[in-house]
Amino acid sequence: MLLACVAIASASTVSAKGFPDRPITVVVPVGPGSAADLVPRLLAEKVGALLGQQIIVLNKPGGSTMIANEYVYRAPPDGYTLLCTTTGMVIAASAAKNIAYDTSKFTSITILVRSPLALAANLNFPPRNFADFIEYAKENPNKVSFGSLGFTSSHLLTAEKLKLETGIQMVHIPYNGASAAHVDLLSGQIQIMFDNLASLLPMFQGGKLRPLAVTSPKRVPELPDVPTLAESGLKDFESLAMFGIAAPPGTPKDVVAKLNAAFVEALATPEIRQRLIDNSFEVIGNSPEAADAYLQKELARWGAIVRAANVRLD
Repeated sequence: MLLACVAIASASTVSAKGFPDRPITVVVPVGPGSAADLVPRLLAEKVGALLGQQIIVLNKPGGSTMIANEYVYRAPPDGYTLLCTTTGMVIAASAAKNIAYDTSKFTSITILVRSPLALAANLNFPPRNFADFIEYAKENPNKVSFGSLGFTSSHLLTAEKLKLETGIQMVHIPYNGASAAHVDLLSGQIQIMFDNLASLLPMFQGGKLRPLAVTSPKRVPELPDVPTLAESGLKDFESLAMFGIAAPPGTPKDVVAKLNAAFVEALATPEIRQRLIDNSFEVIGNSPEAADAYLQKELARWGAIVRAANVRLD
């Protein structure tokens, strides 16, 4: 038994020293068109060049991010299968009744970026600003429909938090991907939606949707005339979606270090960094230890919101 353990440890060390010797897959838990898909695709070519191997971005949407999360959690801990971590993963940890993995046990590589959300409205929706929207929703309970990317998305939890703090009632329409939700928002099938600002910004700038508010602590430079929710009367209201990279539990530390160095260096590339900033992302690129501490903090913070809003996923 002792010899077997030594052999396994030696094999891990050898594979870590030769890492990577084949393509690496980054699994995204949502469909194309979302911020969670945009960020790893933007980084893939540069990270691949730094590691000397192709980075494949694989979408595995569904199950409120849990299909992709479990897929990576149960993958071999060798650094070749990674997860684009999202706030949805964090929320699912508290909202899901029968979750098949332990979110806190993922091996953190880095937090890539954070993104504020924006509250977008269809152009034909009568309210022209946030105050008018709250008044309209109070006068028309359950007449306003809002979209989200599922029951464990920051889009839904932010809307549920808004409902708790304002007393309004709205109808929730879940979607499997941002593209489908945006189509219905643009056509008026739903009236409003919280989504990552990076996903909504082109439609705001093109005059296709109306921004009512942003969820960041301060106004964003790209939308200087759009107030924060805190400015709009909801004290300390803040909602930031995070996107990171994690590996299965037990991934060797030297593999983690090599992956971390590549992703952090890619984030620091001037053209990539500027493109992320232009899309209202806050670039992070922290250490594995800091990323894990952030993950644990997010699990506690969003867990409290899940319990307050009584969001449950059976």
